[in-house]
Amino acid sequence: MPQLIEKPTRIEPTGNKPKQIDEYIGRVNSQTDAISIAQMRSPSGWMEPGQRPEFDEFTLVLKGKLCVEYEGGKLEVNVGQAVIARKGEWLTTPRTQVTGILSIYYTTG
Repeated sequence: MPQLIEKPTRIEPTGNKPKQIDEYIGRVNSQTDAISIAQMRSPSGWMEPGQRPEFDEFTLVLKGKLCVEYEGGKLEVNVGQAVIARKGEWLTTPRTQVTGILSIYYTTG
């Protein structure tokens, strides 16, 4: 039987300003280990320390703009665009002007 996800669970992130992460599918909200699907709302100027995630990250910008810095360069990701960060790749998101993104983390494979 399909599982209905009626509402997300709010997850508290790290970073320099308050940010909202609402997980629909993942370890916290649906006890799903293989993938996490969350909607994020970030205030302008939100940033977190650089990291090397242990999973692939797929991000779709729904509103605003996302700056992604990685070893060797940086990207500007605009509304309607997406970015893929592979497992183990160093990245950070400084100077973010995003107010809404959809992130999918593929944690196995």
